[in-house]
Amino acid sequence: MDQVVIRPWGNSQGIRIPKAILKKMDINVSDTLQIEVENDAIVLKKAFKHRSFEDRVAEYNGEISICEYDWGKPAGREMF
Repeated sequence: MDQVVIRPWGNSQGIRIPKAILKKMDINVSDTLQIEVENDAIVLKKAFKHRSFEDRVAEYNGEISICEYDWGKPAGREMF
């Protein structure tokens, strides 16, 4: 278990997060974290990061498949 020291940082206080923990959590400089207090513990979580359309397409090797989806029988006044 690592320990850190709270140090003054401008009008606030801050801690330094060890590099090994940042690497393990895949956290980089300028990433945004959420901070919460849970049961007398300070919890840092990676914030949701919006991915661009290009990033999403790259995950599929540039291939997007289109398929039919069965929404079921009409339940109201849908237009055909």
